Amino acid sequence: MHNSLASRLLVRLLLLFALVTVISIVILTKWGFDELTSQTDKDSPPNPSETNGYTYALSSRDAEIERLKHEVLTLRAQLVLVQSNRSNNGLPVRLPLQSSGYSPSSATASSNSNNNNSNSHLHQSDTTIASLTHHYDCSSYIRKQVGAAEILHGLPLNNEYEMIPFNHFTFTRVYPIDLGLGKRVVEKPIGYRRRDLLEAVNKALESLNRNHTARARAKGLAATELGRYTLDDFVEGIYRTEPTTGSQYELYFQSIKHQTNVVRKALIMRPFAPLQTVQLSEVAASPIIHVILPLSGRLRSFRSFVQRLNKLADQRLHLVVVYFGEAGLKEAQLIAGGAKRVQLVALNETFSRAKALRLGAEHIPPQAAKAMQDALLFMCDVDIVFTAKFLERCRWNTAPGKKVYYPVVFSLYNPHVVYTLQGKILPSEEEQLVISRDTGFWRDFGYGMTCQYRSDFLQIRGFDEEIVGWGGEDVMLYRKYVRSKIKIVRATDPGIFHRWHTKICTGSLSADQYRACIRSRALNEASHAQLGFLAFQDEIAAAMAHS
Repeated sequence: MHNSLASRLLVRLLLLFALVTVISIVILTKWGFDELTSQTDKDSPPNPSETNGYTYALSSRDAEIERLKHEVLTLRAQLVLVQSNRSNNGLPVRLPLQSSGYSPSSATASSNSNNNNSNSHLHQSDTTIASLTHHYDCSSYIRKQVGAAEILHGLPLNNEYEMIPFNHFTFTRVYPIDLGLGKRVVEKPIGYRRRDLLEAVNKALESLNRNHTARARAKGLAATELGRYTLDDFVEGIYRTEPTTGSQYELYFQSIKHQTNVVRKALIMRPFAPLQTVQLSEVAASPIIHVILPLSGRLRSFRSFVQRLNKLADQRLHLVVVYFGEAGLKEAQLIAGGAKRVQLVALNETFSRAKALRLGAEHIPPQAAKAMQDALLFMCDVDIVFTAKFLERCRWNTAPGKKVYYPVVFSLYNPHVVYTLQGKILPSEEEQLVISRDTGFWRDFGYGMTCQYRSDFLQIRGFDEEIVGWGGEDVMLYRKYVRSKIKIVRATDPGIFHRWHTKICTGSLSADQYRACIRSRALNEASHAQLGFLAFQDEIAAAMAHS
């Protein structure tokens, strides 16, 4: 019985292999791989109707081949199971085949030990089938991603905003289309970007040299006679990332050793894998947020800050104000005394934001810290406006010993330039909190606003308190976290704004601080277009007068 069943399975397996082989030969004879890849190099666009029919034929062929492969894998796994059963002492064969005619009732006379062994063989069969099927499922998904990407052919888009441009690069330079944090139009590839580009170049070299060896054998030559490509032969390339399919690389190579004019091009793609669920968890209860506010003068802004704080629906807040100097101290104490959950710490010293934030973290009420075993800090400035939704994100994106939150704040332009000089009525402060390119910009170079637990702040040894005055201390703290194993959540946050205010850059600042202050002042004033209108307002007025 076992021999006949194995024979039938083997015959079916051979027939399926033959069928797949015949289909592949017919298709390759009709189109060919070289013809498929060479179509993208033609200058004339293909006929849409022919392209649609061709695409449909390819998809139908791929679907049929995948179905046959899956069935072949299933039969192969079952054949392996039959052969393994034959080596045992007459164990019954249980196959998950509808057409096998096998009934579960035929195994009722078997002993318990045989049943256990049979179940174990079934489990092995299922595992074998699952692993083989998973391999081909992954291969099929990768081919699907490559086929869906705009790499071998163009894809119709709705408008120019959907077009994803490439970035040009060499081994030593990258010319990014998105300038990023450094705002550099050319930069050295470092970190993840360098590893990514180097892997793509090495993959291209591997493929080129494999193809090169095959061509050498076809000509009856040794591979060394034609020469192999090396990293020195890489000329340049372009790359981009499509969000749904993966990263694409077009790389160009020219042999230096043989001084040939032949340029070889390699198309490489890093396809994205299917989405995977990494973790599901429940957000912990909302802890109290301790807002630490360094202050020196700025009483009008301080009063507005406290008023906005009292209006927030989220009442699980505690404000610690660290005030420097004696000027305005009494008025500041009156403002703080008239509000709930506000504590003021006075220092008769030169203003130091680093020291203020450290002292604020130390002056959190003991009962609050004891109840939570730790304290969530929000290091803030008096010109910051935030919403209750931001406070939720402050809690969500922090965890002691695991992660800290550095929101990218939306910085508002000078309202006098945005509204008054444009002939518009100046809206209220609340109505000015609008995110648009004419009202402000994402302050991606600022690291002063941060949510983190006090234990992390103390463990990483906080700020450099030798920095006196404005700027610099926040970058130093951020770099400490960058070099640590704590995760940094850096993201744009539509619930936190930096209000425009007059910025004075004094000569007492260091050279680096002064340049940073001037840069911040210029960026805060208005958009590029609005500054252009101000610079050419005389020409604009003259043109309007002649029209």
